[in-house]
Amino acid sequence: MINRFVLNEVSYFGPGAREVLPQEIKRLGLHKAFVATDKDLIKFGVAGKVLKVLENAGIPYEIFSEIKPNPTVNNVKAGVEAFAKSGADFILAIGGGSSIDTSKAIGIITNNPDFGDVVSLEGVAPTKKKSVPIIALPTTAGTAAEVTINYVITDEENHKKMVCVDLNDIPAIAIVDAELMYTLPKGLTASTGLDALTHAIEGLITKGAWEMSDMFEIKAIEMIARYLETAVFEPTNAEARNGMAVAQYIAGMAFSNVGLGVVHGMAHPLGAIFDVPHGVANALLLPVIMEFNAPAALTKYVDIAKAMNVYKDGMSQEEAAKAVVEAVKALSVKVGIPQHLSELGIKEEDLPRLAASAIADVCTPGNPREVTEEIILELYKKAF
Repeated sequence: MINRFVLNEVSYFGPGAREVLPQEIKRLGLHKAFVATDKDLIKFGVAGKVLKVLENAGIPYEIFSEIKPNPTVNNVKAGVEAFAKSGADFILAIGGGSSIDTSKAIGIITNNPDFGDVVSLEGVAPTKKKSVPIIALPTTAGTAAEVTINYVITDEENHKKMVCVDLNDIPAIAIVDAELMYTLPKGLTASTGLDALTHAIEGLITKGAWEMSDMFEIKAIEMIARYLETAVFEPTNAEARNGMAVAQYIAGMAFSNVGLGVVHGMAHPLGAIFDVPHGVANALLLPVIMEFNAPAALTKYVDIAKAMNVYKDGMSQEEAAKAVVEAVKALSVKVGIPQHLSELGIKEEDLPRLAASAIADVCTPGNPREVTEEIILELYKKAF
């Protein structure tokens, strides 16, 4: 069997890492930035921390802030048009998954205009040219979009999330600067952190997992278990913020290359149809799906139990699996994640529609335990 591992050309880590921007922009021979971010990051001064670095170095830029959570086809089309008018030669993505995913789609379509309808990018798109150069600075510790070959765009017309997988979309440079995360609200810190934990656990047990990906995912789980709660309740704790920033990147390194599972398969329709934040959907579903998947991944659950420091000598695999599920559930409760779909405004009559969408999601086949639409419906009911 042949395994592939794709990563950024260059990545930087640590509080203040944004200061490397001018040297990297010069090294790549780039001149003007198209800054893709959102209005809140501008309003609260987070984007400004990065823009100040550009200004001090005399690097021109133009801002595109028409990006929403769960970015849409129309978001992307507007971005492609704005980039073409800007005269920029690279994209500076500042934000969470929404900003970085939108940037990936803009960069791909700009250099592969045959995909200008956006919807043809779904799945593994046969693009021929690399994206416009992207430098990504994440402001959340969750999606790891800065290191993945995946991005997700909502098709508003068909009420579905399109998972796009493309070797040509990975940012040229990732700058993981925890200082950009210090003002992240408690709720977002919690949901994006559990999104990262979902990536790590699903990436560890997915069908495509192998030794190299396992190594990264286990380390990510260990770090998230150590740092997430502190990052939520002590938002300016530099060690915890940087720990989470690095942990989510490590999780992304692996899952980008081996795939995910039915937690993501079931979370995507919640976002596409009901606009539920992706991290919240993953966090709510994770313990339910972990319990379902346990029989197919018991050895890996022992590894998770050890990484989360809940394994005790003499435990059977089944006992370790139960301890892990309870630990994940307890962490979710501690950091304030809703525990039932009904709390999010989902109605029981919505569940069959969600199940029909989830079974067709590109992430679902990677699940270690086989599922049917009927099984997924029962899992939604359990989470309801």
